[in-house]
Amino acid sequence: MSSGQQPIATVYVRNLEERVKPEPLKEALSAIFSEYGNVIDIVVKTNLKAKGQAFVVFEKPESALAAIEEVQGFELFEKPMQVALARTRSDATVLQTGNEEEFDTHKRRRMAEKDKKKALETAEEQKRLKRPLPGAETAVSGRPAKNARGAGLKSTGAGAAAVVPDEYLPPNRILFVQNLPDDFGKDELTSIFSRFEGFREVRTVPGRSGIAFVEYEAEAGAITAKENTAGMALKNGEKVMKVTYQRQ
Repeated sequence: MSSGQQPIATVYVRNLEERVKPEPLKEALSAIFSEYGNVIDIVVKTNLKAKGQAFVVFEKPESALAAIEEVQGFELFEKPMQVALARTRSDATVLQTGNEEEFDTHKRRRMAEKDKKKALETAEEQKRLKRPLPGAETAVSGRPAKNARGAGLKSTGAGAAAVVPDEYLPPNRILFVQNLPDDFGKDELTSIFSRFEGFREVRTVPGRSGIAFVEYEAEAGAITAKENTAGMALKNGEKVMKVTYQRQ
């Protein structure tokens, strides 16, 4: 398991009735799953893509295993639930069994995985949107259309490589900082970003104001810095700092 081989005490539930509001759904899930052990948290997904899914967190891993065995296929709101052991430990479990440092590490990893997943989804969606329709390269007469581009020129049409938006780039050790005040230099940025573990340096761009790069020794430090500085107001709110990962 990806959580340092530690037992998982969380049950992943899907195929739930999407029309039921979160609170009644949580109450129903609690009534069912509490039969198998002490439930310490229930997370019902509300965003459009994840609707119909939930996570039930038990105090003990053996309770989760018992629930999976007994509840599989049980009908709730006239739909059979599909249950499985979650792939990672939940925030509630880590809070209960670990210290603050372990929880912070767990949370950073979870946010990094979320960022990576979002980046991949965005890239796949852009590829899908830019994929040419079947037969689009064929002339009306049935003969292949001539390639008007010279050899070696990069395509900018439907077949061009998908570009992931800055906000969804996967984590790495270097942050790209934008929308800075013109008089904001290395000293001001260092005072902000050096507070986070593994800080190395701030690099400004000669001849370009308003942008900079901030490097950390490890990805974890950059993740923490980004989470705590993105959207920070500067110069009494005149500027809002944009922080993303450097494009690789």
